[in-house]
Amino acid sequence: MNPDESLLLLKTGAAQIISEAELHAKLSLGRPLRIKLGVDPTSADLHLGHTLVLRKLRQFQDLGHEAILIIGDFTAMIGDPSGRSVTRPQLNREQVLANAETYRQQAFRVLDPKRTRLVSNGDWLGAMSYADVIRLNSRVTLQQMLQREDFRDRIDHQQPVGAHEIQYPVMQGWDAVQVQADVEVGGTDQLFNNLVGRDLQKEEGQPQQVVLLVPILEGLDGVQKMSKSLGNYVALTDPPNEMFGKLMSISDPLMARYSQLLLNRHLPSELHPLEAKKQLAREIVATYHSPAEGERVFREWEQRFSGGHLDQVDLPLFSASTAEEPLLGIVVAAYSATFGLTKSRGDVRRLIEQGSVQLNGEKIRDPQAGITLHSGDILRLDKTHALRVR
Repeated sequence: MNPDESLLLLKTGAAQIISEAELHAKLSLGRPLRIKLGVDPTSADLHLGHTLVLRKLRQFQDLGHEAILIIGDFTAMIGDPSGRSVTRPQLNREQVLANAETYRQQAFRVLDPKRTRLVSNGDWLGAMSYADVIRLNSRVTLQQMLQREDFRDRIDHQQPVGAHEIQYPVMQGWDAVQVQADVEVGGTDQLFNNLVGRDLQKEEGQPQQVVLLVPILEGLDGVQKMSKSLGNYVALTDPPNEMFGKLMSISDPLMARYSQLLLNRHLPSELHPLEAKKQLAREIVATYHSPAEGERVFREWEQRFSGGHLDQVDLPLFSASTAEEPLLGIVVAAYSATFGLTKSRGDVRRLIEQGSVQLNGEKIRDPQAGITLHSGDILRLDKTHALRVR
């Protein structure tokens, strides 16, 4: 593509570019650009929220550019403070290295390994002396750091801001210098960190990187950003049935946003919302597992919920107590433990009273009915969620 066509493609799905004119100029250089993405392995799995930046990185690769994936094995031990109202718990190096290995494997579900350079920022950050750190810190001011909205909010609410957290943007910015990034991609919460990279590159006499930001993907609750720590995530390693089931739990407005952000298209207006959701879930399973798996779980879901043959299909397992308990409490716990969904007791009460909850095919309309579950029992929570008792 020529630079105009490339810019038009790269703008698709982007929330902000600093700046379009600079990006166009870099695309006109006639050489592959170095496109940086840093990921901190703070948990064991990548999730759909991570794929927004990974897919943008893949777009650059498909245009002939080089993706530089920085595994933040050093920065992960601090933890990115972006958007956090409290200090992150610190991980030890063994945890970070174990998580980093899974990140390397999972990233290639999206990226082309032949056009990806994998590096770890511990290679340069871990080699710095204390004098090096002091010299690097002299490049930024405390006033700059306190411009961050999340830091200001925490200070205003008398929440502590650790001195190590102030180091994080400086360290991420130094990554951009080390790889001589032409472009850095990230979520909108990374704006401050990415701009520090531009400043440090200028200080070092390097051309400043373009910052390309993508939206933040909301989690299954439709409120907070997708996060493993919040339990509202769909991991790339989730089994196909579990991935499909989680996606079937989202609201209709969130379904439209997922379609736009994860598949780059709007929902077909002629489809009923339930059918559109099934198509969305099938395509996402096909993307991160295989088309055959996407088709299999779709057909199984049709059989499960349209034909009512729940005893003949694979269902997620729910570990339940053998003691008698009120149905209301069992259903609330099942939503949370099996599907990662937080349902209020009022919402669950209404589902039970309207006959949505079934145990082994029988509707139970009394929320306070005493229920004793046994292994193999099938509990249907609503029209799109069912499980097998263990």
